[in-house]
Amino acid sequence: MNKVKCECGHANPEGTILCGSCGNPIDEKVTKETTKLLDMKYDGSARRSQTYKKSIVDKIWNFFSSVKVGIWLIVLLLLASAIGTIFPQEFYIPKTVTPAQFYKEEYGVLGQLYYQLGFHNLYDSWWYIILVALLGMSLVIASLDRFVPLYRALKKQGVVRHESFLKRQRLFSSTETNQLNVEEIKTKLTSKRYHVREENGNIFAEKGRFSRWGPYVNHCGLIIFLIGAMLRTVPGMYVDEMLWIREGETAVIPGTEGKYYLKNEKFLLEVYEKDKENEVFENAINEAGDGSVAKNFQSNVVLYERVGKFVHGAKPELKELKNEEIRVNEPLKFDSFALYQTSYNQNEFSKMKFSLIEKESEESFGEITIDLHDPDKEYDLGNGYKVELATYLPDFYYNEEGIPETKSRSPYNPAFVFKIITPETPNGEKSFVAIQNTIEPDGENKYKMKFAGIETVSLSGLTVRKDLTLWILGLGGAIFMIGLIQGMYWNHRRIWIKQLDSKVLIAGHTNKNWYGLQNELKFILQDTSLQQPIDQKEKE
Repeated sequence: MNKVKCECGHANPEGTILCGSCGNPIDEKVTKETTKLLDMKYDGSARRSQTYKKSIVDKIWNFFSSVKVGIWLIVLLLLASAIGTIFPQEFYIPKTVTPAQFYKEEYGVLGQLYYQLGFHNLYDSWWYIILVALLGMSLVIASLDRFVPLYRALKKQGVVRHESFLKRQRLFSSTETNQLNVEEIKTKLTSKRYHVREENGNIFAEKGRFSRWGPYVNHCGLIIFLIGAMLRTVPGMYVDEMLWIREGETAVIPGTEGKYYLKNEKFLLEVYEKDKENEVFENAINEAGDGSVAKNFQSNVVLYERVGKFVHGAKPELKELKNEEIRVNEPLKFDSFALYQTSYNQNEFSKMKFSLIEKESEESFGEITIDLHDPDKEYDLGNGYKVELATYLPDFYYNEEGIPETKSRSPYNPAFVFKIITPETPNGEKSFVAIQNTIEPDGENKYKMKFAGIETVSLSGLTVRKDLTLWILGLGGAIFMIGLIQGMYWNHRRIWIKQLDSKVLIAGHTNKNWYGLQNELKFILQDTSLQQPIDQKEKE
């Protein structure tokens, strides 16, 4: 780096505005008539962004060190976050429909555009994460660009300052006298908790320097907070999934990589009844669609841990860990995970029964029971009568091309394609059967599948949560608040007193609360012949 030499002989880094030794403005023509106040930002020290401008690294550094760039990144993040609240995020939409279908059907063209631009899953979208990373980069670079030179400048402050430096401070006075009671002034400064240094009858007093680091402590807190937010995208650091589990079912817990399993032994629901004891819930009971309000709903569960390695397709060997009751606000906790009871469904289809009927005679040749969660491919009724399940659509609907498809694997609207084989129809007759809808694609069939009954099962809706970033977010927030308090409730005050042959110059500077500094100067200079410094900003 090139050096710029001041008239006092001190060599300053290129880009320095005020000499680090005497404070005299560098590369500025100063005359006796010059009264413009000095810009004391960063104490006139050289910043990297104002010095290096050649390489690609310099250009990147200079770009991200700009406060305007940081503000625009914050604005973009705020706008994106605001747009993300217009429609519900993917996590909150019904599980019975695909996101693309839901946003298009519910919100039309705007909803479709919302989905295509990734706003439906905003906080996990690649471009939102990049914006957060760029903001973090801007905070780091902008902080280093200002903190390091400011720290060096404040650490190496000299006691004796150039006359031009003192005259162009906001608070300044000049008194024609050659009498200066140094010890008395030092005593008063010390009583106001100033750190006082003296050199050849000149005085430099300072206090509250630590408040200057408040904004940088803020930045550190924000950077840590952003790191915590970005770590949520790292596998294993953050889990927020929904687990729907039926009574009697054992399922792997999402986010545990197949290590933990949960069995739903029993789901219990208690409701408030409309009686005198529950008059407070009368309005809610009347407004409820089914005439009841949930008093308590819970899942009695068993937590298992897998023994040995995971083998795809093989039934895992499980070891029981806990037998618990999960209620609202009473989660099951284990190994950084927590399972919360958040929802339920008492009437999910479990099994459907059909009878094989000859249309003309209405004679039944047997009945089959289809497990909607694990259907068999073939059902043998004996005597040459057999039903094959050619196609099973758990959540049937017609797509845009009119072809039957399923929205999900849950049996919300089951439909079947049966192949009915009898002694009279050895090649089989195909029949498409859905709720209140039967289609025979090969023409009129001799046999049909007649609906004979349905069984339902209760479902527990459990939210699976794991957050290893919470302490990082809390630490970042705490550090941010410390920096906020540090910068708001204290201020950096400095007083210079310079003794010349026939006069005494007094100057004062603070980063805020000039009124407070003026009051302290009144106390320090009372009972002396020295003139009280005036606020020169009023003259401009």
